[in-house]
Amino acid sequence: MKIVVGLGNPGAQYEKTRHNIGWMVLDRLADRAGWNGKGRTRDASAIVQGRFRGLDLVLVKPLTFMNESGLAVRKVLAREHAPLVEMLVVCDDFALPFGKLRFREGGSAGGHNGLRSIIEELGNEQFSRLRVGIGEPGRDAIDHVLSQFARGEKTRLSELLDAAADAVEAWARDGTNKAANHFNAFELRPADDDRSAPPGAIDGPPGSDGIRRTRTGWRKSKPPEGGE
Repeated sequence: MKIVVGLGNPGAQYEKTRHNIGWMVLDRLADRAGWNGKGRTRDASAIVQGRFRGLDLVLVKPLTFMNESGLAVRKVLAREHAPLVEMLVVCDDFALPFGKLRFREGGSAGGHNGLRSIIEELGNEQFSRLRVGIGEPGRDAIDHVLSQFARGEKTRLSELLDAAADAVEAWARDGTNKAANHFNAFELRPADDDRSAPPGAIDGPPGSDGIRRTRTGWRKSKPPEGGE
């Protein structure tokens, strides 16, 4: 059993903010598995679990607010009798450019309050995490993480969530090191205004069928997350 924890804040006002990208990645995984609407609330978390593509997964979204994420994580680990090696935490990182992915086995919180809470509650920092780049703040860090994505980012957010969901699957199947070897080098396609590749090329625009070729495979284009 693999436990995937996505960090975020509950409440409609936080739903589409940068700080909640961990929840967005888990929602994308649940959508792939057909688990949307099938979860339940327990251990201070929204939890859905099942078998998907040969993987036994527990998807966990703590409902304690970011700064107390560790309380929920401790409860889930205790219920599942799961060792830390079986857990991955997915969170935002404003030290990474928007669209970058970074796996890491263990380490400090790096200024992330959700990770800090988990480390303090467990008394251990030896768990894997997948950091998803949300871009460096051009203003106050708190204002940045609690803001919504910019227009050019929204047009690419769905592709980023697909890549991050692919990364989580790779971790569950092959472990952190192998997943890191592949996805730490991932680069999201340029914004539409900066893209010069023709249709059918990697990172080019979608063809007439709405399908775009990306670095991790062919993707059906979706409307921007959050709309405009």
